[in-house]
Parts: sequence; C-alpha cells; structure tokens
Amino acid sequence: MPMQPWFSDAKLGVFLHYGIYAVDGVAESWSFYTGDVPHSTYMKQLDGFTASAYDPVAWADLFARAGARYAVLTARHHDGVALWDTAHGDLDVMRRTPAGRDLVAGYADALREKGLKVGLYYSHSDWNHPDYASAVHPEPPNDEVRTNRYASAAPGEEDPAAWRRYLAHRDGQVGELVSRYRPDLLWFDGEWERSEEQWGLDDLAALILAGNPETVLNARMLRHGDYATPEQGVPLTRPDGPWELCLTVNDSWGYRGQDHNQKSVGMLVRYFTETIAMGGNLLLAVGPREDGTIPAPQVSRLEGLGAWIARHEEAVYGTVAGLPAGHHYGPSTLSADARTLYLVCFDPPRETVSIRGLLTGIRRVRVVGTGTELAHRNTGGLGNVPGVRWIDAPPAEDVDPHATVLAVELEGPLELYQGAGRS
Repeated sequence: MPMQPWFSDAKLGVFLHYGIYAVDGVAESWSFYTGDVPHSTYMKQLDGFTASAYDPVAWADLFARAGARYAVLTARHHDGVALWDTAHGDLDVMRRTPAGRDLVAGYADALREKGLKVGLYYSHSDWNHPDYASAVHPEPPNDEVRTNRYASAAPGEEDPAAWRRYLAHRDGQVGELVSRYRPDLLWFDGEWERSEEQWGLDDLAALILAGNPETVLNARMLRHGDYATPEQGVPLTRPDGPWELCLTVNDSWGYRGQDHNQKSVGMLVRYFTETIAMGGNLLLAVGPREDGTIPAPQVSRLEGLGAWIARHEEAVYGTVAGLPAGHHYGPSTLSADARTLYLVCFDPPRETVSIRGLLTGIRRVRVVGTGTELAHRNTGGLGNVPGVRWIDAPPAEDVDPHATVLAVELEGPLELYQGAGRS
C-alpha cells in the first residue's frame, strides 16, 4: 500500500509513555533490564497503578490544542504489561492492577471523536514473557543483547518451540489491537533483539494489513516499515522518504518526578520548525503520572507550542520541506503549489532577511499572523546567477516571541539556482 497521505501532513503527534513505571517514576522497562531496580520491585508497581484520574477526553482536547493531528500510546512496552484486556496471558492492567479496566479503548474513542489519528506503540520484545528469552540474535548488535537474561537464551539453551510460542503470543496481541481498535498507525519497538527472519515480520505485516490495509507502520517493522523514526535529535541529513523525530519534552520518555529539565516552548518551536522544514513530523513525548494526569509543565509546553502553531497554521499544514541549507539562515517550508515560501526567523531580524539563489520573482512579502507587508529588493546578480533578495525586517510589534514567519509569495513555482557562480 502507498503511504497514507494524512501522515506527512500531520506535522505533530504526541507520544504517551504510560504504564506501571509511572508509579515509582522509574525508567520504563529498562530499569529492571539494566539492574537499576530489582525485578520484584519493578513489578510491585502493578499494585499502585490506579489510573484514577485517567481522562482520555481531556488528553484528546489537549493534543488538539497543541496542534497535533495524531497520538501514539504505549499499549505494551518491553515490560510486557498490556494496557488493554488481552486474552493472551494475564499481564495486563485489567487483571493485575487497581486500574481494572481497558485503557486503550477510551483513548482510541476520544481521539477519533476529536478528529485525531490513533497510534499504538507495541514492543516486539517482552522481557517478562517466560518464552521470550529462548532465542539469540544470529548477529547480536551488542553484548547486552547477547548476554542479558531478559533478552536472550544462554549459549546452548535456545528453545525453538518456546520461541514459536512467543511469536504466537505476540501475533495474538497485535491481532487484538488491530481488530478491536483499528489503529491508524502501529509504532513498533524492540526490533534490535532479533533478526527480521526470527521476528517473522512478513507474517506479522500480513496479519496487520489483512485487518486494516491502511495501517501505517514505522521503520521498526524493518523492510515493512513506511517511515523512519530518528530519536532525540534533528538529523543533519534528511532521511529518505517520510520520517518522524521522536523527542521528549524533558529528558524522560515516561513520568519521572525528579526530571525537571523541561524544554522551553521556544526550544520546542525550534525543534518543530527545523523538523517540518526537512519534511518530517515531530512526535513529542510526554509521561502521564500513574493516575493518568499529564504533569502541568508538560501541559503548558504543549499548549505553548500549539499557540505558536495556531498563529502560523498556513506555514505548517499543507506544506512540504522548504529551502535547502544555505539559501536562508533558518528553517523554511513551502506551500504545496510551490508558490509561497515561509521563512522562519528565530531571532528578531535587525535590518533585513535575505534569500540567496532565488530565481523566481517575488510578488509580495508579509508577516504571517499579522499580515503586515514588507518591502523587498534585489542586489547583484550576473547572467544566470541571481542576486540576493533582501526583505526589510518586520517592525517590533510584528515579531513573535518564539519565531517570526515571513510569507514570501512568488510570481510562479519556486526555482532555485544552486551553481558555483561564474568561474
């Protein structure tokens, strides 16, 4: 199936790492895998997971205010704890926690009611399943994967029958997610612990797409993935095809009460605009507390980013990647018809904003959000080498506190000069 067109125009998604790890505020799954927390202590958090203030309608309202067009919820992380009532095993919040109910259904319903696309995260790996550590990657990517008792069998103790049972368990759970909730997107993880053949990804992809042929799959379905998923840093080279940057609001994926290193709204605007200027989406991660509430500092940052997007919607939705590096000192986007450039200026322009290598004439320039028109002129140029287009800096009252956007309306489709000049 071709990539679903909604994905590349969504621009912003919200990533929810929600699970029992929020009870003690420890790293999701990894804290027992690496030995930072005893396994028994980690699993004791089942007793404290209440979801007592879980309100997926409030979540959906917040995501819409943030300007997001989709969200992704951790239906099952590497710890194997399912957020829905699964018929495959009993390690789920319905049976094993005071929450006592399916937390995926309400989330999916609330998002759809708000017009948002529904994403679910599911880890291929399950460090709690008794049959999981029964195989070994044929070419382990690191010693941890090769030796960790939660991930791999000890040398000589591989059990192919147990591994087949585990794959049947995984396929059964994924089948439940597809048939019950019909997610628009499935966000897989954990792929590094086995080979593509061991995972049986041909069969898994067939199972998913038979249930819903329009499901978008991330790159951790390996060759069956539809888009790339770099994490925690804007790539310097644009990935091939559709892509998404996964980024935490603070330094943690899930809720960790001691992590106060929240990125500012201004920083998030920079990450967001740099990402969409390269043709990607930003998937911004927040960590709800165990009761289901999202911490106020993260709410305020989502709302702040959403307020900026609302002021600059035309430069966000319905656009594609903008100018290559070197043509403008900052990110930019381009309207779908290639006739309007949107220049992002993080710092208040002092005298002028310049565009280099622009062959298409400029019809007019205005400040997005205020409509103020700005004078512009050209200097230099020789033969087929264009001069520099200078745009007057906007007045102080038109400068946005986070990033000012100038709409450069062109006389025709964008054409650029990228040569070396006259020799």
